[in-house]
Amino acid sequence: MNPSWIYLGIAILAEVVATSALKASDGFTRPLPAAVTAIGYGLAFYLLALALKTIPVGIAYAVWSGAGIVAIAIIGYFVFGQALDAAALFGIGLILAGVLVLNVFSGSGGH
Repeated sequence: MNPSWIYLGIAILAEVVATSALKASDGFTRPLPAAVTAIGYGLAFYLLALALKTIPVGIAYAVWSGAGIVAIAIIGYFVFGQALDAAALFGIGLILAGVLVLNVFSGSGGH
């Protein structure tokens, strides 16, 4: 496996942790979640930059945003009690389908 995809996967995890901590920081009024947010986003963007050395930016960003949306929606539901209606779930499903199509059928991803 291309190490850039590993960098991208870890970048997505760091971004999801940072976004979850951002919600928990309560407008940056709680120091620990605020620090996790800053560190997480810094790590996420550093690793994204490494991934972009070999993965086309459009593909990397599609995977980044699609995976992040799905992960944050799940965390929002289970951790923060945020419900999603049928239209939101359908839209997230379309995003996930698009990311899968890019990765399975597109030759642009540099796999």
